[in-house]
This record gives sequence, structure tokens and C-alpha cells, in this order.
Amino acid sequence: MPSAFRKTVPANSVAHYPRSPFLVAPKCPPQGPTHSPRWAPRLKRSIDVVFAGIALIAGAPFLVAIALAVRLDSPGPVLYRSRRVGKSSRVFVCLKFRTMRPDADQLKEQLRIRNERKGPFFKMAADPRITRVGRFLRRYSLDELPQLWNVMRGEMSLVGPRPHPVDDCQRYHPEDFRRFEATPGLTGLWQVTARSDPSFQRCLALDLDYIEHWSLSLDIRILCRTIPEILQGGGI
Repeated sequence: MPSAFRKTVPANSVAHYPRSPFLVAPKCPPQGPTHSPRWAPRLKRSIDVVFAGIALIAGAPFLVAIALAVRLDSPGPVLYRSRRVGKSSRVFVCLKFRTMRPDADQLKEQLRIRNERKGPFFKMAADPRITRVGRFLRRYSLDELPQLWNVMRGEMSLVGPRPHPVDDCQRYHPEDFRRFEATPGLTGLWQVTARSDPSFQRCLALDLDYIEHWSLSLDIRILCRTIPEILQGGGI
């Protein structure tokens, strides 16, 4: 990649307009997998809908129990609605069980100097905004369960690059926008192979590797590796 290309995106080229659901990003030529059958993406979508639907119905009592725990633990809404960037730079509302205090977004910029990740995205192991129940939910990735509804809506898939918040994406370099060539997922290649690696470039490399070599068998392998990761309390 030429060094001249590795410049921060100008502020006016990456923005979210109030009435538009899109993040304005540099146009990149599509570079997806070329070895998968044409019907494979449709089958992937069908699998997403079937499994997400079954999980939402079968897990309804469990979801209600988590909602009650969140409500009783701290003041604020049960669900956290986060604006994330999905496929083709489209901004959507990503659902999660709320694991932080209600003013967490306002405190994020103040805490960014303590960011433990390298690059645009933000993460702190001992984040002071996290609630007691929230810490348990995050440990076993239970806070992500409402995203099954995002999967049903077609905004997410079971497997794919994790969607990043809009404010983090505004710190992307131009080449980073290739992540938006795929539908974001509940879990992905980075989550099951290098989650402890703080480097955004490592995350990006794995996401692009997934996009370029995607297959249904790869999705199945990632899902199978996700289960023990969750049970170990590593968080996804």
C-alpha cells in the first residue's frame, strides 16, 4: 500500500448525516471471494434467519430473565442501541443488553486516553462504566444476544467482521473501509483467533482474510470455535 494512501480520512469524507443511514466512505472496488458458488450467499442468509429465529423463540425465557437482571441492577433502559457501520458503509442500530451506565457514551471520549487497543477501536478491560450485571454478561457475551434480531433484519449475520461504532469508524484510514464489503457478524475470525491482540491492524487483516476466503465451511468452523470461547468466559 503506497504511503501516500495511509493518511487519515478528511473529516468531510467520513461523516454521518442526520437524515441519512450511510457513512460516507471512499469507494473501494469489490474484492470478495471468487471460489464460492453463486447460491452460497443466499444459503448463508437462509441459515442466518433459521438459526436466529429458533434461538430467539427457544431462548425467549432466558432473554426475559437477563432483561429483568439488567433492569434491577441499575437505572436506565434494558437495551443499548448503538449506531454501528455495516455492509456498504450503511449505519444501523445494533442492539445489546445494556452493560454500562446510561451516560457511558458521553464518558467515552474522556476515557479514550486510557484505550487499551491500538488503532481506531476502543476497549478497556477495567472500564469504570460497566455495571455489575454488565460485567457478567460481557464475560459470556450474553449482552450480544439481542443482535439475533439484527440478524433477522438482515443488518447482521451469524458470522462476519464485528461492526464498529460510528465514532470509531471515523478514525479509519481509507484502506480500512474494505471491512464494509461484508455483512457484520455476531462472531468472526478475529474473535476466535486473536481477540487478545490489541492491534487494529491484526483485526483488519483477519477480517479481510475472511472476506477474501469466505465459504460456508469457514463459517461453520468459526461458529464451532465460538462456543468454547464463550464457555471459557473470554467474551465475543
